[in-house]
Order: sequence, then C-alpha cells, then structure tokens
Amino acid sequence: MIVLAGVAHRLHLTDPDRRAAMRGLAGPAVAMLACALGGVMSGGVSQRVSDWLDGTGTSVPGPPVLLTWQASVIPPLLVLVLVMCGWLARRAWRIARAERAAVEREYPGETGDPGRTRRIASVRAMAALTDRGPRVLAVTSAATLLLGAGALVGALTTDKTPGDAAQGSWAVVHGAAETAQALGSWMIGLGFILFVTWGRRAYKDASARRTIGILWDVGTFWPRAAHPFAPPCYAERAVPDLTWRIATWTRATGGRLVLSGHSQGSVLAAAAAWQLTPATRRRVALLTYGSPLERLYGRWFPAHFGPDALGSLHREVACWRNLYRSTDPIGGPMRLPGDCGPDVDRPPLKDPLAYGRTDAHPLPAPILGHSDYQADPAFAEERRRLLARLRPEVPAPRHTGEPGGGAPE
Repeated sequence: MIVLAGVAHRLHLTDPDRRAAMRGLAGPAVAMLACALGGVMSGGVSQRVSDWLDGTGTSVPGPPVLLTWQASVIPPLLVLVLVMCGWLARRAWRIARAERAAVEREYPGETGDPGRTRRIASVRAMAALTDRGPRVLAVTSAATLLLGAGALVGALTTDKTPGDAAQGSWAVVHGAAETAQALGSWMIGLGFILFVTWGRRAYKDASARRTIGILWDVGTFWPRAAHPFAPPCYAERAVPDLTWRIATWTRATGGRLVLSGHSQGSVLAAAAAWQLTPATRRRVALLTYGSPLERLYGRWFPAHFGPDALGSLHREVACWRNLYRSTDPIGGPMRLPGDCGPDVDRPPLKDPLAYGRTDAHPLPAPILGHSDYQADPAFAEERRRLLARLRPEVPAPRHTGEPGGGAPE
C-alpha cells in the first residue's frame, strides 16, 4: 500500500488536479481500508468457527498472534472514527446555522416557521457533508496503516508460545493490549452480525435498499479488471446497448435527441456519449440531474471523469444542461472551467419548491433532495430549451387523425 501510495502521489504531481480526492491518494486509501477490513473480518470469522468446532479447546492452541494484535487496534480506531463523527456533527451544525440565513433569503417574506427553516437548513448541511468524505477517509486510512504497523511490531516482539504472551512486552502495555484484544475480538463478531443484518434489512426497508443500491451501482459500474472480486459489470452491457440505440435512431431518422440521465443514469449517459462517433455525438444533447459525474466520479476517478474529460464532452455534444439541488447529497454541479460552467450548470434548484402552502402546493411541499427532479418546473423548462436548440433537425411527432389510419397532422 505504501508503494501504491507513492506511485499515485507521483502521478498526481505530473498532472495535478485540485479537485482530486486526497490529492490523488484516494485509490490507495480505499484499498488500505478494504484490505484491512477484509483481513480482520475473514480472520475473525475463521477464529470463531475454529473455536466452535474445537469444543474441548485442546486441539487449537489459539488464534494467530498477528490476528490477536490486529484485533487490539480496533478499539482505538473506533474511538478515532467517533471523534471524526463528532467533528462532522459540529461541522454540520455550523453549516446549518449559516444556511438558515440563506433559506430566509431564498424565501423572502415566507420564513415564519422556525422549525421549517431549521429542517431545510439541516438537510442542506447534511448534504454538504459529502464533500468532507475524503478528509474522513484520509484520517481513517492513515490511522489504519499506522495502527496496523503497530500491530505487526507487537506481534513480532511477542513470544509465540501459548499462554506466555507477556514475554517481550511491558506488563502495563501487555495488560492494555489484552483488554484491547478482547474488545476487538468481540467487535469483529459484532461487526459481522451487523453486516449480515444490514443485508437482510435491505429486503424490508426501502431507504436501506436504496443506500445499498447506490453503493452497488457504483461498485459494479467499473469493469472487473478494476476489482476482480466484485460482481459482473453491468456497464459492459448497458453502455454498448444504449450507444447502439442512439446511433440506430439518429441514422434511421436523421434527427437529434436529448439523452436524459438521473444520478447513476447520468454516468451511463456520459459513458455512452463518449462511445459514439464524433458525427453522432454532435446530434446528441445531454440533460443530467442529480448527477455525481463531477462531485463523486470526477473527484475519485479524475483520469476518466476529471475536468479535462468533462470539458471535452461538453465541447463534443450538441449541448448540455445540468440540474442539481443544495439538498442533494449525491448530485452537484459540473464545475467546468471558464465560460463553460454557466453554460452547463443551472443555479441550484429550489428545494422545497414552496416554503408554505400555496395555490399550487396546498400541502407542505416535501424536501426532495436527490429524488423527483422531474417534479420541478425547471426540468420541463430545460428540456424545452434543449429541444429548441436541436429543433432544426428534430423529426416532428406524427399524430393520426382517425384510429386505424389517417393523414399525419
């Protein structure tokens, strides 16, 4: 992992990107956490199964010393995670206080309900925490590396003889290590139970299923060459199929089309547009909303979705408009440099659409966040504008006058 981090840092220095997560070290950081979690979880499960099979306790002398020391670093790591959660909570509280004034400016003369104002500001603050994810990952991954190195040193300096683990360690350190090892061992089992419980919960809870679905979509978008132990990549079928349908329609009709994509669909839309021939790509307009193209993919995978790639996509398609909300924890602006930014990004949409009750909204308008972008009038407006820009070559819809046959109007 250290070598991988060095290579990633070197690549980042050759072509620096200020928006890249962790200055190009996001890949090694995620790999560090994945290997640590996979190793500890698999080792802990193996240990528990061995204890269960060896009912007399005479056959198996005990867990490997290294696994025992690795379990001992789990409690301090969890303490660090709790500290980071506290920092995020304080950060969200400060952002929410600042957002209350923004809500009052956005709904002038209507903000008479302090509870409603606090609710909108809190949702915006929680959505903004997505941008703090790389910092949390950096601290957690660095701590995992240091604590893992400490566990390795502890294992190497401890006598391997069962029942005599205190040799080679100070008594105080050994006592603290034993306590941490016992806590960490139980936490491994608890973590495995929680992992299985969360998976079962997805069958009954729509919100849990949606969260797991988002993670699943991101994880299975990339080819298996990027992560050979992941499920099969659906993009290897979805992107060519979408590309074929676009090319076939434009060739058969001689017209143009608007390719609309929400959330992960916007990533598929961009990937499909890149696979088109230049002539066909010029006949396609993009309408993205709630899109993680820049906010997540651009920061974590800058080589494929960085500013250069998105800028070239904007220049090569006919036109592109992007919609997002301040309450959306996933979607965001494309942040293209220069004059391209305002041409692509519309200012943040209002969410909720109305602060209080109105003729159009007799019931309190919900805070939509990442969902139901089509319910916003701005969606239909931007779609009309894109169609108007494509109008010279868009085939007119055909309407028959009589069922079963009639002249087109």
